[in-house]
Amino acid sequence: MRRPPDRPRAVAEHLYRRDEDRRPEFWTEGLGEPLSVYGERIAFVEGRPLRRWEPYRSKLGAALARGWSGPIPSAGERWLYLGAATGTTASHVADLVGREGRVYAVERSLRPFARLLRLGERYPNLLPLLADARRPEAYLDRVPPVDGLYLDVAQPDQVDLALANARHFLRGSGALLLALKTSSMGREKEPRGHLAEALARLEGPWEVEETIPLDPFHKRHYLIGARPTRALLAAPSAPGVTRRAAPRAGRER
Repeated sequence: MRRPPDRPRAVAEHLYRRDEDRRPEFWTEGLGEPLSVYGERIAFVEGRPLRRWEPYRSKLGAALARGWSGPIPSAGERWLYLGAATGTTASHVADLVGREGRVYAVERSLRPFARLLRLGERYPNLLPLLADARRPEAYLDRVPPVDGLYLDVAQPDQVDLALANARHFLRGSGALLLALKTSSMGREKEPRGHLAEALARLEGPWEVEETIPLDPFHKRHYLIGARPTRALLAAPSAPGVTRRAAPRAGRER
């Protein structure tokens, strides 16, 4: 006889887990209105609206389903999301940081940005930015120092983009989450070869806390979680060290 699924239970603020047939499902406490963003399932626990985090639609959701134990966005934090597309994962990140947090969602393509902009109208803490992650100076005046940086872009220089933005925006103790798409990094290496190269770029100045493959949900993808080391923080160009003017007043809600 099939065992009925467990009731979703809180594992962190705004994050819930349910085990069905020994497979974990993760849910975030919905903040937007209406609740559903991409057709995901909705449930209610003690009056709290929950959105199922579909691992096939989100690389961070896939990492959780695979047993991710690295850093994740937390209530009250500010995150910079690079490559937000239409906002599928960004909406779950917005759920996690809650009303007191902020998600600065950068997307450079007009068509997905139009949908991201509409999503921002439903989420009080999601701020879409039409910009290119290759030019962080273009949004220096709109993004304050952040507690975390999430990057999901299909570019060969993904690690360079992450580090450049971290230098500009990441607080000294902040977390870097890099959704590494190895198929965008060239065919001369196997996925593990690209992963090893990315980790070599990070290790030393950065402390890699967790790395996990995202198969079968996202083939040739890995999620890497890292934080700056003390040595990097002591460097003149370290994240969080260089003081800059606060961003001008904008779409804060």
